[in-house]
Amino acid sequence: MTNSGTKLKVDEFLSNAKEWKEEYKKLREIVLDCELTEDFKWMHPCYTFGNKNIVLIHGFKEYCALLFHKGALLQDPRGILIQQTENVQSARQIRFTNVEEIAEMENILKAYILEAIEVEKAGLKVNVKKDIEFTIPEELQTKFDEIPALKTAFEALTPGRQRAYIYHFSQPKQSKTRVARIEKCMQRILNGKGLNDCTCGHSQKMPSCDGSHKYI
Repeated sequence: MTNSGTKLKVDEFLSNAKEWKEEYKKLREIVLDCELTEDFKWMHPCYTFGNKNIVLIHGFKEYCALLFHKGALLQDPRGILIQQTENVQSARQIRFTNVEEIAEMENILKAYILEAIEVEKAGLKVNVKKDIEFTIPEELQTKFDEIPALKTAFEALTPGRQRAYIYHFSQPKQSKTRVARIEKCMQRILNGKGLNDCTCGHSQKMPSCDGSHKYI
């Protein structure tokens, strides 16, 4: 199920994709076949049941993925769910490198999606450890040492915003890429903004940015 506004955003996302275009299209087809509602969140196609997030389609340099928001609660009989980093407590990915692989796994993916829907129907929740320690990337710590005001601004953010930044900065395997991400976000942090907070002023979902500025 997709409304016209969301369809426009997802269609544009697919049209502008430089990588994984066919893979995204196939994943979208599979997910919609499970009768989920299509939305567009965090600048990616997201699929919900009863307004609850079930799966999200996203991609990286080396793979694209179907991300299950409560993947930690799925049984995963095939052992294909991946925890992106040790700091991610709830979400789990299934990763792909080509569209043929996705097509071959179609029935398996639908089974996982249907289980995720049942998890949501049952109202199950991930037991999140609130006191978990999140490891500061070495590159971020270096910036803190160089710019004390950055450390002060970062520590003033909410724990959720801090975790989002740490996860974002920790993802790349190469140090130079981690540094580039940090430098790109430094002014945002100094301004007291979270990674996904709106800076354009046009979002309909404040404080998060929904990309509305792209459609003005």
